[in-house]
Amino acid sequence: MSAQEKVRLLLSRQNGKPVLKPNRALVLKDAVAIRRPRKGEATCITEMSVLMACWKQNNFVDALCSTEISSFYTCVSKAQEAMKNQSEQSLHQGRLPPKQALTLLKRFPNIQSEI
Repeated sequence: MSAQEKVRLLLSRQNGKPVLKPNRALVLKDAVAIRRPRKGEATCITEMSVLMACWKQNNFVDALCSTEISSFYTCVSKAQEAMKNQSEQSLHQGRLPPKQALTLLKRFPNIQSEI
């Protein structure tokens, strides 16, 4: 039994009353909710804590903590590159951000009346 047949049976009259009574029109909206994307886990925490410990030991002199600073910056650049690649992959998987979905829905709205 296909999905359309199931919906037809649920909407058919049994004992004079429909089984499924929608309280709104069964039409998709022309908008989506704009939700903030989930923040990922914090990256480079160990490098940051090592850098801050070095600063504290050396009275916040950058020259004495140059290796820690460079390791922190390389970790940050790697994390940003990974986030960029992840966002590009999510676009290729068919999932659109809400703003892009809204612009497409405004450009191509749903048909509100039956043909």
